Amino acid sequence: MKKVISIVLIAQSFLSFAQNISKERVVNIVSTLASDEMKGRKFGTLENDKAAEYIASEFKKNNLDYCFGDSYLIPFEYKDKKGYNVCGIKKGKSEQSLAYSAHFDHIGTNNKEGDNIYNGADDDASGVATVIGLADYFKDKKTDFSMVFMAFNAEEIGLIGSKALAENEKLNPVFSNIKALFNFEMLATESQFGKNAVFMTGDEFSDFDELINNNAVNGLKVYPDPYQGQQLFYRSDNVNFVKKKIIAHSISTVDMNKAVHYHAVNDDINIVDADNLTSIINNLAKTIEKLNTKNFTPKYNDKVKYDF
Repeated sequence: MKKVISIVLIAQSFLSFAQNISKERVVNIVSTLASDEMKGRKFGTLENDKAAEYIASEFKKNNLDYCFGDSYLIPFEYKDKKGYNVCGIKKGKSEQSLAYSAHFDHIGTNNKEGDNIYNGADDDASGVATVIGLADYFKDKKTDFSMVFMAFNAEEIGLIGSKALAENEKLNPVFSNIKALFNFEMLATESQFGKNAVFMTGDEFSDFDELINNNAVNGLKVYPDPYQGQQLFYRSDNVNFVKKKIIAHSISTVDMNKAVHYHAVNDDINIVDADNLTSIINNLAKTIEKLNTKNFTPKYNDKVKYDF
């Protein structure tokens, strides 16, 4: 009997490990998006389009449904330039859904000699790797919640892509079912709270972080926003969904007191703490796996502003 129990425990342990997203996978996603060939993924460039197409191909590998129509790529125009947001859905037992998002554009290049590419590994290839990593993790799982995966364009020029997506009436049936949106913004470095720790913008406006922490696994912890004075809650893509009264917060690890790579040419794969990023993705996935329509019903309080 002891031998049988040992075999079962070993099998369960192996299965759990096999479900993890590998560090190699995470590094590959970040490296692809933040490569020199992508030339900083500036909105309106061919490289920006290539980044959108790459993310769409990853959504296809995960067998996601289209948010509408016959493509993951959802076009929009801004100042006579055309770009694409990327959107896919995984159906769950319930029509109610959780959404995961990050922006994939960055600020391009400069005209200086030497390294002149703003690769944007942390900002925000790390966030996109988190979104794709979650899609990988849940590919073959039947969850209570349905799941919406989004990659926004044109964040760097004023949250334009997420605004276009949020205001697209064809997506109203999708957005009306979103109960909470996790927007991932700069997760490549260790936070000021240490390993396996993130912070959430706008923590004072809802019980989202408390509910996550109540279900968190392997020591993962969501801390309050240490930069409340900077109003980050209203300065990232989540805000265009806040306007729709959807629970939407940005999750990050960036230490603003040490982030000398922010909008700098050294924001490349070399600054990525791949072990920590991989750990966060896997522990987020396992935490989210515990959530269902009964134990996860976050709500805003009366402090939040919807019109601004």
